[in-house]
Amino acid sequence: MVVKTHIEYDSVDSIPHPGAGWTRFVCISDTHSRREPLPFGDVLLHSGDLSAWGYPHQVKAVISWLKEEPHPVKIIVAGNHDLCLDARLPIEAHVDETPESLESIREYVRSQEVKNAGLNYLEHESMEFTTEGGRSWKVYGSPAAPHYAGGAFQYKNEAAAKELYNRIPLDTEILLTHTPPFEVLDLTRKGKNAGCRFLGERLEMLHSCRLHVFGHIHEARGALILKNEDNNERVAVNAAIAHRGSKPIIVDISH
Repeated sequence: MVVKTHIEYDSVDSIPHPGAGWTRFVCISDTHSRREPLPFGDVLLHSGDLSAWGYPHQVKAVISWLKEEPHPVKIIVAGNHDLCLDARLPIEAHVDETPESLESIREYVRSQEVKNAGLNYLEHESMEFTTEGGRSWKVYGSPAAPHYAGGAFQYKNEAAAKELYNRIPLDTEILLTHTPPFEVLDLTRKGKNAGCRFLGERLEMLHSCRLHVFGHIHEARGALILKNEDNNERVAVNAAIAHRGSKPIIVDISH
């Protein structure tokens, strides 16, 4: 596997696609209801915090934006801001919303209309797709993150974390999570590593994983190429673009 990452560049049109034999992934996260100019690629990956405050109309507006994007495959997960998508939260967590409005947006993100636009919503689940170049990829997506104040899809203890991350199939090649793993692009402004240890432990078992995209810790945006015990490479991408001027991160992977 050969990998090229593009973190800073002049414009969304300034980096040509490497051509046949490559898959181009365009990675974003933490857009918080903002529309951003996106480079074209084979696959668009969004690792959560689609919305600013988790209202159904905000999530629907983001879905409308992403439906319009021309990437053949688009895969998204939710994040801790996307309250309306977390069915576990009590109704009291949703200001001025009804059970009907919440059910409606949860159905909409999985609707055939959305899927027909090439947009796939994953919530602790897998999918597989084949690029126009003929490369098939196995993907898993999770919106979960360690508990911090209020929010959606959060877990509070070790048992819950392990149960969630043990669901990730061992043959996963592309992983989307909202949280980073511990000590991988997870350093906060206060110097704390805010990633999840248990996600990191699971990643050590995912020998087929070639790309892990996450966000959540805005200030830790960037990309690293890591090696596992089999000497296989995995690209880790904190794709948060909540800060003004931050660009989507492009990852090109050879077949």
